[in-house]
Amino acid sequence: MKQQNIAFRVDASLEIGTGHLMRCLTLADALREQGAVCRFISRAHDGNLIELIRQRGFETFALPVCEGFGVPKEAGQPAHAAWLGATWSTDAQQTRTLLGDFDIDWLIVDHYALDARWEREVANACARVMVIDDLADREHDCAVLLDQNLGRDPSDYAGLVPSECKVLVGVKYALLRGEFASMRAYSLARRRHARLDTILVTMGGVDKDNATSAVLDALADCPLPSGCRVIVLMGPRAPWLDAVRAKAVIMPRKTEVLVNATNVAELMAESDLSIGAAGSTSWERCAVGLPTFMLTLAFNQREVSAALRDTGAVEAFELGRHFKADFIAAISRLNGDPQRLRHMSESSARVCDGAGTNRVRSALLD
Repeated sequence: MKQQNIAFRVDASLEIGTGHLMRCLTLADALREQGAVCRFISRAHDGNLIELIRQRGFETFALPVCEGFGVPKEAGQPAHAAWLGATWSTDAQQTRTLLGDFDIDWLIVDHYALDARWEREVANACARVMVIDDLADREHDCAVLLDQNLGRDPSDYAGLVPSECKVLVGVKYALLRGEFASMRAYSLARRRHARLDTILVTMGGVDKDNATSAVLDALADCPLPSGCRVIVLMGPRAPWLDAVRAKAVIMPRKTEVLVNATNVAELMAESDLSIGAAGSTSWERCAVGLPTFMLTLAFNQREVSAALRDTGAVEAFELGRHFKADFIAAISRLNGDPQRLRHMSESSARVCDGAGTNRVRSALLD
């Protein structure tokens, strides 16, 4: 089979977060395992992860943020157009120029600020375009569209993609690293005897609003079992990292802050409860059956949060005046019903089996 040349157009930033970039890296790793050559194009926003991409061994082209770029005034722009750091036409021209020297089989774009106009503009620089989306709120011109969210139906993209587009929807296509599927059996087995010894806090790689501190404040006053410990995962560019570290020192229970952890699947498998954001890590937690108290931190996370709550896999919260009281009450109920953890784990495991990356890879390479 001809060696596949694949390019990714994806950004990370303090505003965007890291989830889009991390799921693209997961797919790129899987494609590289099958001999594909993957390259990345990413804009140098504040909080970008361009050096991380390069450390993972992928050639990466950095686009500059256009000086003075603000919220676009053009009618019909995507709701997240301001995330781009340039006009869509400038971004398309820059992308097309960078790809001009390569014979690109697939251009994979994961960006809420880009739509069908951009995809048509770059079409002559590649054989096919794949779009990764979560919103179903704008038109796309692509050969494959992936939306890995729970409850999504192909009909949600009717009229938004060409009739011949292959639409991959649902958590069965969630882009997870292979270690989550590998840890699944062990993780589920140890949950048959429910306990609350280890709590894992994962509010995203950036956590620009410092939700982690709000969670730690609530945990400090919770009636947790003696010996219970707390592990906090954060990214190296998180703006509140030092504040969280300082708070961890004065927590009444042992609290450890891990930065850029590389063994997340193992940490999730060894944890008994997660407190996490309703982002792409939702599917990682489900793959290992990890019960979760889920915080909705952005408007576009509400649909995912509600869908997971309805399965019984999570209890859902929003930050606000009543968050701490509601959270402490939920922990108290959990302590009074030890089997609740087991039921949450079973519900979570039914959502996602962790094999989605292989399914997406096959859809591209086959």
